[in-house]
Amino acid sequence: MNVAIVIAGGVGSRMGQQIPKQFINVRDKPVLIYTLEAFQAHPQVEAIEVVCIDGWEDILKAYAKQFGISKLKWVVKGGKTGQESIRNGVYGLEGILSNDDIAIIHDGVRPMLDSDVITDVIRVCQKYGNAVTSLPYNEQIFVVNQDDESTTDKFIPRETLRRVSTPQAYRYGNLLKSYKKAFAEGIGIYGSHYTNTMMVELGETLHFAAGSDKNIKLTTPENLDTFRAYLATSGCRD
Repeated sequence: MNVAIVIAGGVGSRMGQQIPKQFINVRDKPVLIYTLEAFQAHPQVEAIEVVCIDGWEDILKAYAKQFGISKLKWVVKGGKTGQESIRNGVYGLEGILSNDDIAIIHDGVRPMLDSDVITDVIRVCQKYGNAVTSLPYNEQIFVVNQDDESTTDKFIPRETLRRVSTPQAYRYGNLLKSYKKAFAEGIGIYGSHYTNTMMVELGETLHFAAGSDKNIKLTTPENLDTFRAYLATSGCRD
C-alpha cells in the first residue's frame, strides 16, 4: 500500500493572513485541496492521511467531502513543530500499515505537484527503501568568512549539491522505527530538521528521485501570486 502523509499542521505567519495558509482560498478552493487532488488523482496512491492544525479538522473533512477527496482516510492533529507533526502522522498509521508499505510525506502547501514526481518517488522507494525529491542546484554558493561576514574566499561547487524537498517516500517500518529512535534520543528533531535530515543524522543513505521547479512551497504572498499565475496559465485542477 502507498499512503500519502500530507503535513498541514502549521500556521504560516509569513503569509500575513488571518487563517492558516493551507486553508487560503485560491479560485474558491483551499490551497490544501489542490495538494490533496494530486494524490487523489494518482493511481498508485491508495489512501491519504492529513496532519491538520488543531481546530481545523472538521473544516478539512468538510472541504474533502465537497471536493471529492475520497482517499482521505485519517486526520490527525499537528504538533508544536514540523517534526512533531510528521511524527504524529507516522505514529497515527501504526498498526494500520505494514513494514513494507510506503509512506509518502508531502507539505500541504506545495500544491503544484506533478503526477510524474509522485510516480518517481514511489519507484525509487520501491527499489531502495527511501526516496527524496531533488533537483540540481543552479546558483553559485559561497561560504561567509567567520571574521568578516561581508566577505568570502571559499565556494562550494554546485555540481556537488542537490536541492531536496517533498514529496519524500520511506518504507513504513523503517520510518516508524526511525522516528521512535529520533524522539527518544533527541536526534534530528530540532530547528529546521525534516524527515530527510533526520534520516541522515540517524545514519541512513538517501536516494534521489525526480523533482520539479514548479513544486514550490507557498510561504509568502509572492509565492501565492506565483500559484495564481500558474493556475491561470495551466488550468491545472481548477
